[in-house]
Amino acid sequence: MSNTLPADTFGDPFLLDDLPLPRQPAGYAVQRLDTDTLLDRHSGAFLPVRSPELAGLFPTFDAAHAAASAWVTQHCPPPADHCLAIVPAGFDPFLNRHVLIYGVLCGQP
Repeated sequence: MSNTLPADTFGDPFLLDDLPLPRQPAGYAVQRLDTDTLLDRHSGAFLPVRSPELAGLFPTFDAAHAAASAWVTQHCPPPADHCLAIVPAGFDPFLNRHVLIYGVLCGQP
């Protein structure tokens, strides 16, 4: 992974099973801070969680990190200005949409 950013660039690495979450996560997602958008695995674009085209779940933290790193490398000079976070996310089969378990994360407290 020499072309990726440090492991903690998008938040501390975590395992889904280690988190006490109010909802069962379905995978890892790359969220753009201050928005309800996630990085789509297929297009490499950020799409709203309600978008039926969104495929925003990654099976591992490393897979989400690699995708986020690739996006930042292409869109954010300098990379430190990325405004992205890797978060646990769910999928609601009844609403047919992704779920931000932590809600919209803010870039500034």
